[in-house]
Amino acid sequence: MSGILYGLGLGPGDPELITLKAWRILSLAPVVAWPVGSSGRSRAYEIARPFIPEEAITLPLAIPFGERGERLKAAYAAAAERICAHLAAGRDVAYLCLGDPLFHGSFVHLAQHVPETFEKRAVPGVMAVSAAAAVMGAPLALGAEILKILPATADEERLARELEQGPAALAFIKVGLHRSRIHRLLDQVGLLAKAWLIADIGLTSQRVLPLAEAADMDDPYFSIIVVTPHAPVSATPAHQARTGE
Repeated sequence: MSGILYGLGLGPGDPELITLKAWRILSLAPVVAWPVGSSGRSRAYEIARPFIPEEAITLPLAIPFGERGERLKAAYAAAAERICAHLAAGRDVAYLCLGDPLFHGSFVHLAQHVPETFEKRAVPGVMAVSAAAAVMGAPLALGAEILKILPATADEERLARELEQGPAALAFIKVGLHRSRIHRLLDQVGLLAKAWLIADIGLTSQRVLPLAEAADMDDPYFSIIVVTPHAPVSATPAHQARTGE
């Protein structure tokens, strides 16, 4: 029998946010794979590392994140070929994903290069947007309110059109180096005062502060901007950094 390819959602950073299902599959996986960018580091691997069996075959896969077109497709095809060799030998493969594997996840691109003859299963994980609301202590949306999730990497005209369409709670993902232009777009439509920047969610380096106060801050890759009309409901101040409690 062929092995099964699992796309494991691991949440945004805190290992305690791994689901029991993802932990069970990971703890039994004969092969564990994850994507590695140019930095050679992987947050998904760091989250999962304490739970990877010592006897598991580890399979870091070089993926040129930030690239587009044929070079990126070729990298996913090469990664899928390495995984398929284990699947064909009857070994399950756990592919590590930040957040949820089917929400802007590399698992989707990888799975497209794995033949349909192999079984593929996605295991959902906590999305960074949900975790951001939790550390802010404020709801993303209530009742009939609309929540828009926008990639900060999108074309500026498209983002501007989305902001002009009317009241909605907003979450910008993939902020990184795009923070300054999101800051400017929100200021133009009068939403800057309701915007929060959340970086490194669930880690000791976590930062949560009003976007208007983030001018002198660096631009961490793993950051989200949330715009909500709601006041915090948590007893913990929304701007307080995580200290491990």
